[in-house]
Amino acid sequence: MKQLYSPSKWGRWHSYVSLLALFVVLGAVLRAALWLKTGGQAPWTPALAARVFGVGLVYDLVAGASLLMPLMVFLAVVPSKWLARRGFRIWLALGMVVWVALMLFIGISEWIFWDEFGSRFNFIAVDYLLYTHEVIGNIRESYPVGVILSALALVATALVWQGRRALVPRPDHDVSRWARWGLPVAVVGAVSMAHAVVDGHWKEQSSNRYVNALSGDGVYEFFSALRHNELDYEHFYQSLPPPEAMARLRKQLPTPHARLASNDPMDLTRIVDDGQPEKHLNVVLISVESLSADYLAHFGNQRGLTPRLDALAEQGLLFTRLYATGTRTVRGLEALSLSLPPTPGQSIVKRPGNADLFSLGSVFASKGYDTRYVYGGYGYFDNMNAFFSANHYQVVDRMAIPAERIHHENIWGVADEDLFTQALQEADASHARGKPSFMHVMTTSNHRPYTYPEGRIDIPSHQSREGGVKYTDWAIGNFLDRAAQKPWFKDTVFVIVADHCASSAGKTDLPVERYHIPALIYAPGHIAPAKVDRLASQIDIAPTLLGLLHFKYESRFLGYDLFDLEPGRERAFISTYQDLGYLTDHALVRLDSRGGVQTTQVADGEDRGRAAPMTSSQVADAISWYQGAAWAYHHEGLSLKGLRSPSYAGLAGRR
Repeated sequence: MKQLYSPSKWGRWHSYVSLLALFVVLGAVLRAALWLKTGGQAPWTPALAARVFGVGLVYDLVAGASLLMPLMVFLAVVPSKWLARRGFRIWLALGMVVWVALMLFIGISEWIFWDEFGSRFNFIAVDYLLYTHEVIGNIRESYPVGVILSALALVATALVWQGRRALVPRPDHDVSRWARWGLPVAVVGAVSMAHAVVDGHWKEQSSNRYVNALSGDGVYEFFSALRHNELDYEHFYQSLPPPEAMARLRKQLPTPHARLASNDPMDLTRIVDDGQPEKHLNVVLISVESLSADYLAHFGNQRGLTPRLDALAEQGLLFTRLYATGTRTVRGLEALSLSLPPTPGQSIVKRPGNADLFSLGSVFASKGYDTRYVYGGYGYFDNMNAFFSANHYQVVDRMAIPAERIHHENIWGVADEDLFTQALQEADASHARGKPSFMHVMTTSNHRPYTYPEGRIDIPSHQSREGGVKYTDWAIGNFLDRAAQKPWFKDTVFVIVADHCASSAGKTDLPVERYHIPALIYAPGHIAPAKVDRLASQIDIAPTLLGLLHFKYESRFLGYDLFDLEPGRERAFISTYQDLGYLTDHALVRLDSRGGVQTTQVADGEDRGRAAPMTSSQVADAISWYQGAAWAYHHEGLSLKGLRSPSYAGLAGRR
């Protein structure tokens, strides 16, 4: 009779148990290193450390056991006689090197990801998987990848050699094939139960976002984000009966010159008409990659990174309290083109069924403009080509820029100066045809690896984000200098706004100061210089711009024309892919995907972390913005369909 607990029975499982132990140890080491990296933003106490490492141990065990499941299945099916063969054991040892290297690689990747985003792996990491060319290229241009991978391979080999007795499985001739399946079945059952009990929110026991992030595990967070990349508002967030949400939103939308178009209780359409003649000026909207407000001297920066933008701030309209809706370029594009609060989960730019929406491009197209989206990279990234071409923009991307006109390019696209050269040619072409032009130009140079042509600024290429900021500022100034020589310049409005901040990391889930971005509108001879100190959202840019042009149009934007908004009604929207924020002058309402609502005090543009007194009616108004926008998107309330204007009807379905 076979022994039930023969010592050799567990020989084949030594490698699984040892790798799981190594995964847990590496997780604890990484957790400690990231804690030190926060620089005091996550407090350290023995009790807090016990909780963080205790909760983290559970996540590490669940993630490690899940990650190593293929190895367990392999070990369960491989015959014992194979495990006794020297050649096969050598191959197994090499396999163990690969597994150990993978674990080390995950740790290094998490460190780099934290350095960029101040977070463990999340929805952004999942999103980037779709664009391996750009992401891998960015990593190769930013880090010594060959050196890192070689070092990981050497360390992994050394660890496997040192621990070869534990890591390389041994034969167990005295155990039947069926008995070998006992442990895998038990592990699968335990892991399944753990996934049912422990979810991504289980770690969120602190008001400090860093503490919660440190308690998690990057592998677990990655696969959790993969499962929840699109969130239906009414299923995950606190909501109202749809008629009530829409009624509240309908009350908040009208302004003196934007009245509701119908009595339909579910219709958000307004008629915009200020009674003044329209100005069909050219418009160049520049959305600048990762330009936080605190890079500008006006907001306290003393390093002289943005001399041209600082000068423009005195020559045009400067919006001093404007907030980005999110932390990714696609969020900025969504807000600027569609004028909508951020949708939870995936941006509309990347969702299916996003064609023929009411967009800034469709408004300009209805007025006879040439409308373009001009991008220095390949527009398939983040679905930009598909989205903009389906919403009444002509897409001009890297494919349209001749190689002989490129001074420099990296994995994200051509240098900003070359992008602007292309934009000048597009504007020239429209002027030659006698047509007004609207261009949305998206820059890329202020993005890791921060490379650009030498000799433009006093910071060497590839050195720092500060160099990327200063080069982009130079390129914008150079573009305006060249544009000033064009016959169409005197009839052009330039709008310059960031797509998002350089970093979104902070102590709270929605650190308000990490969403503060600059916005400028510059049009010599048409718009007088001034400072606009009212609280504003990125979604207010489009209707404010159209208001300055005195356009008459049917609108399905949810932003405000800030010059047509009564004092006291200002608000802004900020978000991650899960947390939705509604910001007013003194408070932030945060809606989370577990149906929770928090209200905290805001002072001097920062979340103080203290509860803010808000009435249930005020919270309901906040909910109505997000719920109403989600409902309208899913019920064609944000599309061109149903609008009465013949010009819109002619656009619908036309690509």
